[in-house]
Amino acid sequence: MEQDRGPDAAGRSAGRTMPTRHGRRTRLWTGLGLVVGSLPVLTIVLVPVRDSLALESILLLYLLLVVLIAATGGVLPGVVAALGSVLLANFFFTTPYHTFAVEQRDSIIALLVFVIVAVTVSVTVDLAASRRIAAARSRSEAEVLSRLTAEPVTGDSLNAVLEEVRETFGMVSVALLRGDDQVALAGPPLHGSPVISVPARDGLLMVAEGPELFAEDRKLLTRLAAAAARAWEDRVLAGEAAQLAEVDKLRAALLAAVGHDLRTPLSGIKAAVSSLRQSDVAWSPDEQGELLETIEDSADRLDDLISNLLAMSRLQAGALSVDLRPLVLDEIVGKALVGVPREAVVVDVPDDLPLVLADAGLLERVIANLVDNARRYGTAAVRVGASHDGDAVRVTVVDAGPGVPEEDFARMFTPFQRLGDNPADGGVGLGLAIARGFTEAMAGSLTPGPTPGGGLTMTVTLPVAP
Repeated sequence: MEQDRGPDAAGRSAGRTMPTRHGRRTRLWTGLGLVVGSLPVLTIVLVPVRDSLALESILLLYLLLVVLIAATGGVLPGVVAALGSVLLANFFFTTPYHTFAVEQRDSIIALLVFVIVAVTVSVTVDLAASRRIAAARSRSEAEVLSRLTAEPVTGDSLNAVLEEVRETFGMVSVALLRGDDQVALAGPPLHGSPVISVPARDGLLMVAEGPELFAEDRKLLTRLAAAAARAWEDRVLAGEAAQLAEVDKLRAALLAAVGHDLRTPLSGIKAAVSSLRQSDVAWSPDEQGELLETIEDSADRLDDLISNLLAMSRLQAGALSVDLRPLVLDEIVGKALVGVPREAVVVDVPDDLPLVLADAGLLERVIANLVDNARRYGTAAVRVGASHDGDAVRVTVVDAGPGVPEEDFARMFTPFQRLGDNPADGGVGLGLAIARGFTEAMAGSLTPGPTPGGGLTMTVTLPVAP
């Protein structure tokens, strides 16, 4: 809804509104109305005193009226007034009266000179008025363009240009179109019958609905359309700059996180391998087993980290491939928990649940990431459950850890975000972000909530397969 700009703003807008065809037509008809109304009145006033006034004096009075009519209505009413005046002067004020015959040579000369002077004065007055209007138009155009140039570029610059066009030309609605798409709009919605259609650059078109304009207004409209196109380009560039800034921020976070989290398992692998290769040390079978276990754990951590990074890059690039099929939920949960110690998780997934519509690989990764996150922060076994709720199946991953405040629910799904500044063994901070991204890609949802008695409950909602 358009805001009330107040009397001052309305006055400024009206003061710089360009003349329209309606205004020119009104001026013409006003001048013609003065011709029809004022010439007979002046004639009626002068007829009773025609014997006491010279013909030259009467013609001067008619000439004064012609000048006023030309200044008011333009050249056409002025010429009509001049011709009407000479006919009235001939008919009523030259002998013989009430005929168009002229018996005196001086009267013929006076009438001819009057016509020439009256027409010349009408044209001159109209030219002066046209130049005055052109000068006012030029000042108004310069004011509009300078104001748009002087204003700083912001996200509202495009709307400001369109609003300027709407106010300057008295339009109802002004819009910038790119093909069939409406980029920006000033005023109420368009009704599909624009009177202005000015092409801008890069396939942009400025259209407006309202009164018709003069042809000379096209020059200013073309400049304003170009200004609107520049404002649109600035908006696009600002959006791209924001995206680049976000990419830089993401890259910085990636380097900061990966730089440490990659080194830790690599250092463990290198140290364990170097120890095993020492020929001057006799390792016992138990010691060799511990070193090999260190290598295996570190390699698993590297595999998880690289898998998460690849998955996040696919999400960021929009290149995630989703193959939705009816799946048996308890089988997917079993595959997701392969490698997790039995004592670390309690599974309660009924085998009579309806099939869910999901991608097997993505859903397996979602459950694995949620369980891995719960194991890091929980103080007891993680509980994985599932239930049927109408047209959806809900999978819950429950831990009994310290929990997360509700104000941090949204933040914990941010890539590379580890709440509470957890150590490196807490991961790179991608598990929950990937879990939510994969779940939403399967037309599901992932929502956090508090666990009764303390902890965090993550609920994955998936549609039931038809």
